[in-house]
Formats: sequence, C-alpha cells, structure tokens
Amino acid sequence: MSTTAELLKGAAELFPGEVVTQAHVRHFDLPLGAGRFALITLDNGHDHTKPTTLGPQSLANIDAAIGQVEKEAADGDIVGVGVTGKPFIFAVGADLKGVELLKRHEDALAIGKGGHDVLKRLANLAVPSFAYYNGASMGGGVEIGLHCTYRTVSAALPAFSLPEVFLGLVPGWGGCTLLPNLIGADKAVSVIIENSLNQNKQLKGEQVYELGIADAIFEGADFLEQSLIWTASVLKGEIAVERPAIDRGEAWDQAVARGRFIADSKVHGAAPAAYRALDIIAAAKNGDLQQGFDAEDQALADLIMGGELRSGIYAFNLVQKRGKRPAGAPDKSLARPVTKVGVVGAGLMASQLALLFLRRLEVPVVLTDIDQERVDKGVGYVHAEIDKLLGKGRVNQDKANRLKALVTGVLDKAEGFADADFIIEAVFEEMGVKQKVFAEVEAVAPAHAILATNTSSLSVSEMASKLKHPERVVGFHFFNPVAILPLLEIVRGEQTDDAALATAFGVAKKLKKTAVLVKDAPAFVVNRILTRFMGEIQNVIDEGTPVEVAEKAVEPLGLPMSPLVLLELVGPAIGLHVSETLNRSFPERFTVSPNLKAVVEAGKRGFYVYDSGKPELDPEVAALLKQGDTVLTEEQVRDRVLDAVAQEIGLMLAEGVVAEAQDIDLCLITGAGWPFHLGGITPYLDREGVSERVNGKRFLEPGVASVPA
Repeated sequence: MSTTAELLKGAAELFPGEVVTQAHVRHFDLPLGAGRFALITLDNGHDHTKPTTLGPQSLANIDAAIGQVEKEAADGDIVGVGVTGKPFIFAVGADLKGVELLKRHEDALAIGKGGHDVLKRLANLAVPSFAYYNGASMGGGVEIGLHCTYRTVSAALPAFSLPEVFLGLVPGWGGCTLLPNLIGADKAVSVIIENSLNQNKQLKGEQVYELGIADAIFEGADFLEQSLIWTASVLKGEIAVERPAIDRGEAWDQAVARGRFIADSKVHGAAPAAYRALDIIAAAKNGDLQQGFDAEDQALADLIMGGELRSGIYAFNLVQKRGKRPAGAPDKSLARPVTKVGVVGAGLMASQLALLFLRRLEVPVVLTDIDQERVDKGVGYVHAEIDKLLGKGRVNQDKANRLKALVTGVLDKAEGFADADFIIEAVFEEMGVKQKVFAEVEAVAPAHAILATNTSSLSVSEMASKLKHPERVVGFHFFNPVAILPLLEIVRGEQTDDAALATAFGVAKKLKKTAVLVKDAPAFVVNRILTRFMGEIQNVIDEGTPVEVAEKAVEPLGLPMSPLVLLELVGPAIGLHVSETLNRSFPERFTVSPNLKAVVEAGKRGFYVYDSGKPELDPEVAALLKQGDTVLTEEQVRDRVLDAVAQEIGLMLAEGVVAEAQDIDLCLITGAGWPFHLGGITPYLDREGVSERVNGKRFLEPGVASVPA
C-alpha cells in the first residue's frame, strides 16, 4: 500500500458520514485520429442534485483511478487523460461533515497532505491531462482542474469558486499556489480573497474563461463532445494553447497588498484565513510549487483546528440545512395556494416587496396607496426595475412584458383585494395606522386571504386584536434591501392559526427567502439584538467615551461595517424609533440616547461625512453631542457591548423568542450580514468566555461550532 493510500485510509476512519465519490475510468479513441484516451468521471450516485464532495475515501478512489492511468501513460497505451464530473456537477470541494469532527492537528495535516499527494500524481502524468469543468466547481473540485495541463469550461456552468476563505480556511490542495502561477497574483487575489469575502461570490463559465483559468469554453449542450474534439486538436498540435506571461515583479506585491486591504476592510484582522492565504500567494511569487504546497498543508491544519473554521462550518450548515428546513414550521400541506398578492402601500419598501412577489411567484400583484401619484410611482418603480433586468439580459422581452402586465395599482382596496390570497402591508410603523389598514383590508378581502405585516418591531397580536379573524394575521418581516438580504422573520401572533403560518412559510420558500419562526416579542430577533448592541455603543458615547474609541472597540468582531455606519444605513430615525419601542417594553435594558435623538431632530442622516473619501465625524454632529466624563478603553467598551448582547440573547432564549440559539445565529447571518467566521454571534460569545461570564453557561454544546472535546 502506498504512503498516500495509508494516509487516506487512516483519515477515512474520521469521516464516518462521508458521501463517497467514485472515480470511473473509461477508454476510447479520440476524434481526428488523435489516439487512445482515458477519461476519469467523478460521480457519487445517480441523484444529479447531490453535489460531489471530496473526503478521504473519495480521494483514495481518485488516487486509485490516477494510479491506473498513470501506468497506462507510462506504458504508452494512452495519449492523454481527462477528468470530468457527472451531469451538471464537476465537484464542490472537501466534505465539511468530516472536517468538523477532526480533533487532532496531525489528522488535519493528513487531510491536506493526502489531497496534495493525490493531485500531484495527476500533474506528474507522463501524458497531458485535461480538466473538463462541466458543472458546479468549488474548492477542491477547482483544484483538481488546476493540477491538470489544460482546462475547458462549460458556458452553462452556474457556480465556480474557491470559497475556503469565506468559511475560515485556505484553498489547501494547490489553489493558493497554482492559481496565481496560472493567471497572475492580482486575478488570483480576486478569486481567492475578494470573491470569498464578498459573500462567497460565484463565477460563471464565461468569467472562468475570461480570467484565463480555462483555456477554452464550449456550450453546455454538447460540452464534453466539443471538449474532446478540442483535446484531440491540442494533442495533434493543431491548436497551441498560449498563456500570457506572469508578472512576478512589483505587480505581484501590489496584488498581495490589495488583498490585505480587502481583508482589513472586511474582517479587520479578526479572522486569520484571508491573511494565511495571502502569505502563501506572496510566497508563490518565486514559483516554488512544493514550498507552496507545504505552506498550504500547514495553514489548512492550523485553521481546521481553529475556532473560526468551526464557526464557519456551523454557519454554512445553518444556511444550507436549518435555513431550508425551518424549526417549528407547521405541516406544509396546510398551506393555501396564492394566486394573487396585494400590497398596501406604494413607497420604496412596498415597491420592493411588490417586485419580489412578482418575480418569484409570477402572479398578479396589486398595490394601493392614499393617492394616485403614490400608486403610479410604486408601479413605475417596479416597471423600471424590470427594464433593468431586461437590459442586463436577466429576462427576455416576452417575460418583461408579461411581468409588467401582472403588476397594477389602484386606490380602491375593494377593487384591488377582493380576490387576493395574500395581502401584505408596508405602511408607516405606527400601531394605530396599521390597525386601521388591517380593518380596511379585512372588510374587503376574501375569507381565506392571509393578512401579513412587514412590521419591524410592533406587536403582531396587538395589530390583529381588533379584527374579526385575527387568526389569519402573520408577521412577515423582510430586511432591507429586500432583493439582497435572505432573512424573513415569520412571526406567529397569539391567535395566528396553522393554516396562515403554513401559507406564510410556503410563500417564503417560493420567494427563496430563509424563513425563521419567531415569537411575537418586541422587535423580534435581529432588531432586538442590534438595538441592544447599538444601544451600548451609544451609551458609552453619551457617557463620555470618544466616538472613534467606541467604534474601534468592536473591530475585532470583523463585522461588515462599524456600528455608526450601520446606523446611517438603517437611518437614525428608524434606529431611534426601534430603541423607543424597546425602551417601552424593557426600560431597564434599552435606553433612548439623547444624542441620537438630537441627531434625528437636526435632520442629520448619520454621524459621519465623507468629504475626504473616508468616514469622519460630522462637525455639526460633534457640536450636537453632549457627553459625560466617563471615558472607557476599547477593551472596556467591547466587554460591555458583548456582555449586553450575551444577556439579551440569554433572555430571548428563555422567553422562547426562537427555538434555539442556532436560530439567533441564522437570523444575524442572513438578516444583518454578520460574518460566517463568527458563526453569527453565539459561537464567538462561547469562544471568548462571555456566555459563561454573563449567563453561567455556553449557548452551544462543546463540539458545536468548536473543536470537539
């Protein structure tokens, strides 16, 4: 048994749940008389929706297949070797289910070394090797192709990425070393660092080709056939693949510096993965591949045993699994069909909702408002957004016309809602206004219609309390911008029935939103936690801590933006309104900042101005601030903020606002953009000892988002 096989056999014992990928070898004569060819196909079963992943046993199977063709190549029996995947999927990388079970550094190191040993054999074949990226290709799947001599890509390929940094790892089977040596450091930084930290941005087939990762691109319908014809031409010398020279001078160093700037702006030094990847890219400048592979092995092992990676896998599983099977959702068979949607309001939020319902459900959508000008503006917004989609090629002319015809606006609710199945209000955030709207809607809507509210903080139960049928009212809280943030907080009022709730979850799924069931509690989940978080920042500023100290204190969390920049995005007036709502419910914990109130009353849109190109405290805001004389250090501010958040989450779980801590994290990741390397928030609070300091216990069991004991 080879050393690699022994290594992988030992590692396989640590991956009991691995979905094993097979590597089938078949032989045939290439077109154009190019000679005998071996094709390795990666396949983990007949279910073409199930992604092909790479664990130790899968690598061992690939190793055995390469061993077979290696001998044939050495004996002169074949002229080349190709690697492709099953229909629509090439391979999507390492088996994360096994990675999170690893307890020892040496086991993690074995995974890295095993992967390198297998793929290096592919690179060292006596004949040229070809990767045919026929479908989704991520992580280790991409790296299989990077070890080949040539690569082709399908124009229909939907997703291609090296997402490891997003999860808290580095591309550890050659990605950090081979990619910059193939396409240059700057493009490699874009793929490995920038795209990963930009919410795991995926590349399409055309982009893979334009970057120079693939040498040729073919249409999806006959991709493999065309790739093999191209392969034959390459092997016969009829096509010469030319790649631009790599700039190994100052441009390489500038690319790495750009990567560090991106990492600093995204994670502020709080997560190590991006920086470890950049160190390897920087060292790859000398072209020493083995040195790079060794560095990848070490970085991979170190990061696998670190908290950020465990939190990243935890977050990934939340989004991919819990987010698709919401805890507490009722039997979906109770859901009612939705063939027409009504939207009360035609402002920006209501118009965004109308557009979303229109695009995802493709049913008639009708908006209402208090005057024709507002109605026309709302419908006009939807039409303009559809025109943008048409201009980008996202829809064709026929579909654009059909969608536009489906959206209308009326002043008379009776005319618009008499046959609507799902009606959502997005009007001013004031209880009396919303109760009045619902009373008007109930009077004209059919008996089966679901009445939904997009309230961000008000009681759904109170909103429904004056209706004849409060059981059909449900909270349906979206996050802005509606088209981007996936979270949908579905709120069950005191009298909401299962049919209304099931319909809400059914609609959420069609809208492609991540739905979380939430108790009817003040500000629900995201706004309650963010308001407590922001409230403590505002409190320490009010008490005397300089604004820049308070802001910098939470940088180690690696949040996507600072607290006061977030406040500017939300809008100070909305932030003030939510804090006032929560202050009425929990005056002992939620304060109303007099300085924030002064900023709102002065009509300021935020604390900062950007005249210099970076945020600086607005002199007019500085003049408004009235501060005490208690000045805290960054560490003191951070402890105080984290303690407040840990306390609030503990209370929310005790109140049953959500089923488990996992739902808190899912909400923060998908509704507030909190980074994967935090796992939301509770793994970080556990890891830093804050949970036990404040609540006397961890939020998550050891081994959940952490290294198993």
